[in-house]
Amino acid sequence: MITGIRLAGGKPCSPALVGLLAAACLLSVEPAMAQPARAGFFAESSLVAADPRMIWQIMLGGFVIFSLLTAIIVWVMTALRKVRMSHKRRMAFIDSSLNRINQGIVMQNAIGRVVFCNDRYLEIYGLKREDLFAGITNDDLIEMRYRRGLLGSSLEDYKATVKANATFVIELPNGRSIAIHHSRLPAGGLVSLHEDCTEQRALSRELATNRNFLESVVDNIPVCIAAKNIDDGRYTLANRAFEEFSGLSRDQIIGRRADEIFSAVSAASIEEADRAAIESGSIHYSSEFVVERASKPRVLASNRVVARDEKGNPQFLIAMFEDITERREMSNELEDARKFLERIVDNIPVALMVRRVSDGQFQILNRSAETIINRSREEALGKTADMLFGAEAARAAKLRDQEAIRKKTMVAEEQPIHTSEGLRLFATRRVAVFDDAGAPQYIIQTHEDVTQRRQIESRMAHMAYHDGLTDLPNRAAFLQSLSQMIDACEGTEEEFAVLSIDLDRLKEVNDVFGHAVGDEILIEVARRIQKVGSGGAVARLAGDEFGLIIDGKQPESARQLAERLREVVCDEFDVNGKSIRLGLTVGISIYPHNGATPAALLANADAALFRAKSKLRGSILFFEAEMDQQTRDRRALHQDLGNAIRNGELSLHYQPLAITRHVCETGDLEPKDAVAFEALARWFHPARGFIPPGDFIPLAEESGLIVELGEWILREACREAASWPRPLRVAVNLSPAQFAHGDLVGLVHSILLETGLSPGRLELEITEGVLIEDFDRGLSLLRRLKALGVMIVMDDFGSGYSSLTYLQAFPFDKIKIDRAFITNLGHNPQSAAIVRAMIGLCHGLNITIVAEGVETMDQLEFLAVEECDRVQGYLIGKPARIGQYAHLVGRPAEIADHQQPLRAS
Repeated sequence: MITGIRLAGGKPCSPALVGLLAAACLLSVEPAMAQPARAGFFAESSLVAADPRMIWQIMLGGFVIFSLLTAIIVWVMTALRKVRMSHKRRMAFIDSSLNRINQGIVMQNAIGRVVFCNDRYLEIYGLKREDLFAGITNDDLIEMRYRRGLLGSSLEDYKATVKANATFVIELPNGRSIAIHHSRLPAGGLVSLHEDCTEQRALSRELATNRNFLESVVDNIPVCIAAKNIDDGRYTLANRAFEEFSGLSRDQIIGRRADEIFSAVSAASIEEADRAAIESGSIHYSSEFVVERASKPRVLASNRVVARDEKGNPQFLIAMFEDITERREMSNELEDARKFLERIVDNIPVALMVRRVSDGQFQILNRSAETIINRSREEALGKTADMLFGAEAARAAKLRDQEAIRKKTMVAEEQPIHTSEGLRLFATRRVAVFDDAGAPQYIIQTHEDVTQRRQIESRMAHMAYHDGLTDLPNRAAFLQSLSQMIDACEGTEEEFAVLSIDLDRLKEVNDVFGHAVGDEILIEVARRIQKVGSGGAVARLAGDEFGLIIDGKQPESARQLAERLREVVCDEFDVNGKSIRLGLTVGISIYPHNGATPAALLANADAALFRAKSKLRGSILFFEAEMDQQTRDRRALHQDLGNAIRNGELSLHYQPLAITRHVCETGDLEPKDAVAFEALARWFHPARGFIPPGDFIPLAEESGLIVELGEWILREACREAASWPRPLRVAVNLSPAQFAHGDLVGLVHSILLETGLSPGRLELEITEGVLIEDFDRGLSLLRRLKALGVMIVMDDFGSGYSSLTYLQAFPFDKIKIDRAFITNLGHNPQSAAIVRAMIGLCHGLNITIVAEGVETMDQLEFLAVEECDRVQGYLIGKPARIGQYAHLVGRPAEIADHQQPLRAS
């Protein structure tokens, strides 16, 4: 059938084309059919025999039909090519568009074959276009990714995830995160979108972290933070501090107003503060208001921020507040403390200055500092040293400041400063204050006026090496001079002589005319000796004994000098209209013949003096070898002392200590006046008779017997005092040797337990010799003794150079002024000044002070006026057996004392 005609390529012809073909066939055969047919001829023969015109017509008709068919075919082919090109362009456009998007796309048809895969997909998983083959399926792609480790899990888990979830995220080994979304098509097939969401997930995590951090920060801010809408006043935000303050949870706060949370009074205060913040027109508003909490008023410090829109209308309010009630109370306390410290600083007896290191400006000055700066502190605050003292003084101060900063310790110095009272000596101390980073911030500087102290110390140092009455060098200074002379002459042929000079009949003068006259004579003798021996060293060695060193040719120089001394000393002394004559006895030793050490030379001169006095007073005698007998005598005395300890030849005498004011008022020693007794050892030798303590105590110290002797004295004194009805204290002297040997603390403790004496009734008297040899050990022992409860007394105070240092190192209970200062009262103004200073010093340190050696009423009256606490001396009572003081200790006079004889230890 015609309708079944198909064109080349198998395409069916349209009905119009079939009609055209049929018309052409009819036109070509019509002329032939118009000719009559001849019988007996076939059609072919008729055509051959036909008219040539017909043939041309047929041929022309066939050509036309062919051309028409060809045209139709060409038109059809062109149309088909256009359709294919259009489809290709459409597909290229789609392909290009899908390859340009940021997501990977994979399309599969209903049978699972991949029909499209864009470049982004390949890029995400590191694949190449060459890795894809014809007919590849989606499962092939998944297995390819699995083999390359780009699946993020096992095949089974991945496929299960795909089946269960339309959208999911996988994590690749390289740290990338891929979000996958599957969409199934209605006609079958699947479209998969693959998107790299690594940055997005990181950003999400960061945003979540930041959000959590900010929430944590807000929650952990120690002040209350809340936000509220201005329209309705309802809270939209509250942190943990606000929860704690209100006592409500966050859920109970959000969405509620202040009057629904707090009391009416508190809500009114909050609303008033909110209204003031809004009406202020500013962004920030600070205020303080009072609310009730637990029925008590609390002060809150608030900072409010009003958030406004672009038109300036308030939208919401953020309030930050904290309870400052305690801080306000603390601030008030600190202010009170500051005022208190200011009063303290203003009234401390030293000048205090604080300067800032960065600019050198004075930050703190107390009232005492006005003496240093010579102006009011109000004028000086904020100024620098340049402005106050000038450039040169400021440079010197800056150098000292730098030294304090460099050393990081206190830097001390003494410097003279001109004040309104004249030139004064100040002890200046500097210390630098550093911040936490170690940078210097401030210099604290104090100035203490030590003019008077240094004058006293200078006098005391002078007195340590000089005689208080005559102002001549004393024995210690004389021995130093001897040592220097020996050093200078050693190794040479130089000689010098040591003269030991003793005044004859001075004791008779004291007995007849009194000690005051005797002292005046001693002063005049010292002046005459100094004048005659101006070329040598002169010293007062003891009460009536002087020493002199003279160089030159010996023995002639020494003899001539001794004779001149005898002449001038034997001249009359006119004292208060009285004519007095003295004698002079001299013993001489010569270096190097009679000794090579200071002690040997002086001892030999004393031996010569002793021989001269025993032979003929007023004579001059040089040392001779046979005079060593004195040394032998001392050895014998030492042996006898050992026997005396073993044989019970020693005894204790007691000398009372009394209240100064009471004794001075009554003129007599009554029981209520006595406060203590000092125990003193006495020795009565079977052959030699009474031996003074000044002879055997030094001998005991030299030989080491003082330890045994001291133990006996301590035990007997404690036993005796424990038997007294009245609880008076007993004082016992301790030797430095006792501190150096044995367990002194254990000994004292055991004796107290043995005798039953209360520790508070025992006074242990020491001299500075205890601390000189081993300061740390001596100080430790004193502290341990004090811990027992006994009282520690510094004896002979002022006779040593370091007495003030020891006062600073240890809290003594009592101080005893050296008798040399008391003896010179009334004769030497310096002694009076020193005694007065000592009393003031002890009163300032809250230490009881005792004056020993009081022998005259003038001395007692002076001490009473100066408020000396206690007195001791011959005027008060001489050392005696306790039986003579039975009425003072509360014992009937007929009862003998309980002293036991000394026994060998």
